[in-house]
Amino acid sequence: MKKYYFIAIGGVGMSGLAKYLLENGCEVSGSDIVDSKYIDKLRKLGATVYIGQKAENVPKDAVIVASTAIRETNPEMIRAKELGLKVYHRSDILAEISKWGKFFLGFSGTHGKTTTSGLCSYVLEKAGLLPSYVVGGIIPEIGCNAHSQDGKFFVAELDESDGTIVKYAPNICVVNNLEADHLDFYKDGLKSILETFETFISKIPEDSIVLVNNDNKATKDLHSHKTITFGLGEGADYVAKNIRLMSDCTSFEIYYKNTFLTDLTIILRGKHNVYNALSVVASLHQAGVDIKLVKPHFATFSGMGRRFQKVAEFDGITVFDDYAHHPTEIKATLSSAEGMTGKHVIAVFQPHRYTRLKNLWNEFLTSFSGVDKVIVTDVYAASEDSIDGVNSENFVRDLQNTVNIPCEYLSGSIEEVAKKLYPTLKENDVVIGLGAGTITNLSRELLNLNDEVCQVAH
Repeated sequence: MKKYYFIAIGGVGMSGLAKYLLENGCEVSGSDIVDSKYIDKLRKLGATVYIGQKAENVPKDAVIVASTAIRETNPEMIRAKELGLKVYHRSDILAEISKWGKFFLGFSGTHGKTTTSGLCSYVLEKAGLLPSYVVGGIIPEIGCNAHSQDGKFFVAELDESDGTIVKYAPNICVVNNLEADHLDFYKDGLKSILETFETFISKIPEDSIVLVNNDNKATKDLHSHKTITFGLGEGADYVAKNIRLMSDCTSFEIYYKNTFLTDLTIILRGKHNVYNALSVVASLHQAGVDIKLVKPHFATFSGMGRRFQKVAEFDGITVFDDYAHHPTEIKATLSSAEGMTGKHVIAVFQPHRYTRLKNLWNEFLTSFSGVDKVIVTDVYAASEDSIDGVNSENFVRDLQNTVNIPCEYLSGSIEEVAKKLYPTLKENDVVIGLGAGTITNLSRELLNLNDEVCQVAH
């Protein structure tokens, strides 16, 4: 029986891998700085988890797993090296799991991979096909992001942010879209990303299929004899037509090689989710799944955690939380708010990484259409050092000169931002938190403030 030790086991990605290994009879232990609900679930499955990272936690005979965030100076990393243990990146473990005899469906691209991998896992699960999966967010209703089962399919989200995507060999791979991002790693921007994807595609098996978005220039330019396309415009192999964006759902028809395949209804908002659902249908159709089996379940998928997720309602005020931290993602998220008639929409944006803000400054400036106000918080550094002149104050100054709506910089922690924001909110306000950092805590802080006000009132 294999033994694994995870340094920083409590995050959504690492805990998912640990859960999958535990369900396959492996011995798993690990550590993290703080306890979490994910750690509780791992303990129930038999994992030993230490809170606090110390050299003595590391077993002498385990496979060590660490994420990109763990530095060489970490005491457990130092101990692992002293013991002569090889340290694996979490992508190595996912690549290993993906070779365990299942039909491997991989979802990649700059945007949408968490939603598409989660949606694919969800509809297979609801159709009773017992899929195995490791995805980057909690799947609604199912309540987890990883599970090992006896069905034919293995579904995974393939992260391109650090170049590790080249380690995978899926039977079917969806590439939703490609844009310049992760510029701390991809020094030549989109050119570097495309080179990585060309390498990835050249290494996958001859009989594998690559599904690419025909409406995205970069993905369309990927060269492969095994490419099949999807899109909203003519010329793609899979085309979504007669799209009806309604207030409570979106419906459309899907054609494969000009022949009607199915009609589909989803309750996700925004045109980007038409692409997401279309790519999942295309991947399952190529995998030989009977679309009639999965079709009804597309209409019950409420979206992944932190993807335009309604997280709070009080006094006629609604708060959404979204992981969007790239200009294209922000535009897509804010398009989800279209059609909220009679509402006053406030975008609260926490820039994620100084390098991203610097490299995509002008693109961010044009991302906030369709809202009534923009609030910008301090940059979430994500372990980066600050860059001279690249800060939220300067960004707001430029934003005010770009858009025709009120813009405001609110400094301090998210708790302090909430304290400044809360007194200004009124009935029919819609607050949308945007970012991959601590902005996710905004709704909780606003609810806490509202509870305090209610208690004083009583």
